[in-house]
Amino acid sequence: MLLKISLIYLLCISLVSIIVCIYDKFASKHATKHRTREATLLLLSALGGSVAMFLTMQLIRHKTKHVKFMLGIPLIIVAQVVIAVAVIKMM
Repeated sequence: MLLKISLIYLLCISLVSIIVCIYDKFASKHATKHRTREATLLLLSALGGSVAMFLTMQLIRHKTKHVKFMLGIPLIIVAQVVIAVAVIKMM
């Protein structure tokens, strides 16, 4: 049951991360006053959308020149994997 809930959560946060990332890319070209804060993008990654966010950024070439994102998000992914493995071992 917990696994099912966790997977649904990861799917939802990943979808939100993808949508926000694509919106910010669009806003960067068309609606510069309505950009998404970098802190928000990183928070979505930290909340579980890191893989989706990183893949989306690569696919649409958004924030790929920002060291904060190209190092930060992979570090978040590594931390999340370490935490997930630790939690699974405790079960």
